[in-house]
Amino acid sequence: MKTNRTISAIILMGGSGERFGSKLPKQFHRICGKKIYLHTLDTFINLQVFKKVILVCHPNWIEKVSQDISSYPKDLIKIIQGAPTRQESSYLGILACKPSTEAVIIHDAVRPFVSEEIIKNHIQALETYEALNTCIPSTDTIVHSVDANEITSIPNRKEYFRGQTPQSFHYSLILDAHKQALSQNIHNASDDCQLITNLGKKVHIILGEERNQKITTELDLFLAEQILRLSSTLKDKRKDFSSLQGKTIAVTGGTGGIGKAIVDLLHLHGAKALPISTSSLSYMGDLSDPENVEKIFRQITADHGEIDALINSVGILKVGEFQDLDPKDLESMISTNIKAVLYSCKYAKIKLGGHIVNIASSSYIKGRKGLSVYSCSKAAIVNFTQALAEELPGVHINAIVPQRTDTKMRRDNFPGESTDDLLTPSQVAETVLELLCKEKITGLTIEVRKNGET
Repeated sequence: MKTNRTISAIILMGGSGERFGSKLPKQFHRICGKKIYLHTLDTFINLQVFKKVILVCHPNWIEKVSQDISSYPKDLIKIIQGAPTRQESSYLGILACKPSTEAVIIHDAVRPFVSEEIIKNHIQALETYEALNTCIPSTDTIVHSVDANEITSIPNRKEYFRGQTPQSFHYSLILDAHKQALSQNIHNASDDCQLITNLGKKVHIILGEERNQKITTELDLFLAEQILRLSSTLKDKRKDFSSLQGKTIAVTGGTGGIGKAIVDLLHLHGAKALPISTSSLSYMGDLSDPENVEKIFRQITADHGEIDALINSVGILKVGEFQDLDPKDLESMISTNIKAVLYSCKYAKIKLGGHIVNIASSSYIKGRKGLSVYSCSKAAIVNFTQALAEELPGVHINAIVPQRTDTKMRRDNFPGESTDDLLTPSQVAETVLELLCKEKITGLTIEVRKNGET
């Protein structure tokens, strides 16, 4: 996107975490393996329209932020110390802008789902308006109470909006607004737009989005994980797998079902797929035995060096109510569905920037009658994937959870089931390959549905 104005972005991240109830400020918590403020920062940087991005940070965390962004363009990002109040931090960010700055866009670091579209709308509107706020209509009835005990009035909901960020301003206007506020001994305004209205100036509304929520509580953090999971970025209809050519990728369970479909598709697109299973010709053995798994991956490393990706598609399903299941079947599912995946992730030697894809099941969301052990084992893999993504930031680690899929394992356990509503293994395989071509996705749980959506 092009603009005729010199615009700086100010990202406010000076919170101490007191309201969040954690020693770690909320902006440093992770969503799907990535710190909240980095989700926000990446959105602004990816637009490539800002002359400077200023991070207004709590003094105790400046050194850590400097480490986090060491790989980012050094001439683009500036870290400054924040202040005890939002108003003061915002003012410091404004003062830190270059003298040539014509406009600023101010955003909360803990609104990681701000869309590029919202920011673009702000940039475009700055050509016409001096002050902008992001707002969404209120979906709840607004109740006014003077004493917080009884309702004073119920205003017309259509006339009330919920304010979000970003907020954008012509630089000279917002600078004057802050200076006047300080001269009037105003130090704790709720946001910058309040200072503009104190000047008697109008603030134009840019329509926001419900998903552009602010993370302030533990519940918000949980919901943010779900939002990111449901809005995965695997939406490109033009599937280009050329980047996989020449890559070396290990696939556990690669001789049957989804695993074989993945191996076949990898070969089709020029990758070197290494199937690992009890029936594989090259790399075979019991994947629930840590010594054997270590031996397999030691041999793979000797043969091929560090691999580009590991795909865990190994799995066993035994249908039956828990009390009726044979202990051997219990052990088989636990060993194959959990232990095999954990040991493979532990011993595989994966290149920096490589991928781990763990294939779980949509049953991870809710335990189902007759599938209790299978469901809990797949839930364990999703949980493990999320945790491992935080522990290994140098590798992209995600889980794929396909809906019911037409495999031999499925047909053996559900004989006579119509295949009309089932995914094909190749549909799941295609999603896996699409994920392998992504560079900035980690910690996600990506669903694959019959209609092709993810």
